[in-house]
Amino acid sequence: MTRIRKPGQKLDRAIAPKTGSSRPDDMDILDKLKKEHEETSDLLKKLVDSDSGPERKALLKKLKGALVPHLRAEEKVVYDAILAHKDKETKINGEEGYLEHALGDKVLGNLGKIKNAMSPEFSAAAKVLKELVEHHVKEEESNVWSDLRKDFSSEDRIAMNRKFEAAKKKVKVS
Repeated sequence: MTRIRKPGQKLDRAIAPKTGSSRPDDMDILDKLKKEHEETSDLLKKLVDSDSGPERKALLKKLKGALVPHLRAEEKVVYDAILAHKDKETKINGEEGYLEHALGDKVLGNLGKIKNAMSPEFSAAAKVLKELVEHHVKEEESNVWSDLRKDFSSEDRIAMNRKFEAAKKKVKVS
């Protein structure tokens, strides 16, 4: 779990970015999450708009491969960090994120069980997943990101991104 910093304290001094460093994980976690949110939105739009069963199945596989690691790592690194705060509103934002992720997991799992990717059932589930993710991202980028900016320094958020990237690599997608 990410620990809360005290005023003036850096979260992970040992992994602070070096000047001129260009490692891909040397970015603020908010920038990384924004990039992944945009990629997911693009995949969901293609999934909903596709008129090809095989293409839909391929897009679903790609979406699952990107989304599941994102969800698990975000919970571990971002939501657990904000849940550690004593502020009630911040905790509510963290709990809401966990609940919305669970709903996304359920719809994603249901989509994977539907054999006919051109069926009305698949189309409806894909649309619901897209709408759920859009709602979640809108709230997260407003509320949760505000909590992260308020409670964590830019150095903390870079360290969080490194932990996020490491956590994603540990997630097994079935």
